[in-house]
Amino acid sequence: MALISVVIPVYKAQECLDELYRRLNVALRSITDDYEIVLVEDCGGDGSWEIITKLAEADPRVRGLQFSRNFGQHYGITAGLDHCDGDWVVVMDCDLQDDPAEIPRLYAKAKEGYEVVLARRGQRTDSRLKSWTSAAFYRLFGYLADIKYDGEVGNFRIVSRRVVESLGQMRERLRFFGGLVSWVGFPTTSIDVVHGDRFAGETSYSFAKLWKLATEIIIAHSDKPLRLAVKAGFLLSLAAFAYGGCIAYRALVYGVPITGWSSLIVSMYFLSGIIISLLGVLGVYLGKTFDESKRRPLYIVYRTTPGVQAQLRRDDLNNTHRPMPT
Repeated sequence: MALISVVIPVYKAQECLDELYRRLNVALRSITDDYEIVLVEDCGGDGSWEIITKLAEADPRVRGLQFSRNFGQHYGITAGLDHCDGDWVVVMDCDLQDDPAEIPRLYAKAKEGYEVVLARRGQRTDSRLKSWTSAAFYRLFGYLADIKYDGEVGNFRIVSRRVVESLGQMRERLRFFGGLVSWVGFPTTSIDVVHGDRFAGETSYSFAKLWKLATEIIIAHSDKPLRLAVKAGFLLSLAAFAYGGCIAYRALVYGVPITGWSSLIVSMYFLSGIIISLLGVLGVYLGKTFDESKRRPLYIVYRTTPGVQAQLRRDDLNNTHRPMPT
């Protein structure tokens, strides 16, 4: 078992991997020689897997897994956590915006008695629009999920083996690594780190993908949208009842004729839209419940480097309870 594991989901990162490996070695050797680097390739369609294979052949501390298809970043993190061995596990992105040089600081802070140490990005290099929308989302997410989540924190962090084992018990299909870590609790702190520029390439998250991820994250962590829908329905009913009472009072007391077919039609369409929207929200929750009930594996591993295969065989022989892909 290694002292430190570094888990990195990889997607279209062929231009970053050699430099990432070099910087990781420099940072980790300042702590210990007993470490491993787990790279999970998410079928980006470039040459990332070939580079991971070469790195693993040259250094047995590098372990690679490749999915059978693109499952997504947070599933890649899950697979890496399932297959790592470290007493302490660092999770980070592959584009070098998370600087490996910060790992010794994260580890030193964790040794002060914390199970989770978050890397807080004080000055982000993202565009102003992305920073603003990210901050707005995390405020909304915190409100809907009833979780205090710092929007300046990404995936970059170090967690203890105890936290990894707790996360391994959580196998729901809608994955959001940061939210899961917040939910399990454990003593947590953060340190400020430098948010670097992307080493190469462009982000793979389009607005559509970000919107889909945001909605799934909120649905996965909260039923508050349903409860808000119930409140909205009662408020609309109360407003309609009060308005109807006002019309009846004016007609009975002042003899004002009841007219307004145009306003009636508009009101009908408005309420119909509200009803359809609420049914849509309910349908989304039912759909996600249906997905969970099928109990499919979270991910499927297509191939691995030899070091991972040996590890999987050893786990079988030791009859461990490590969650395994099927």
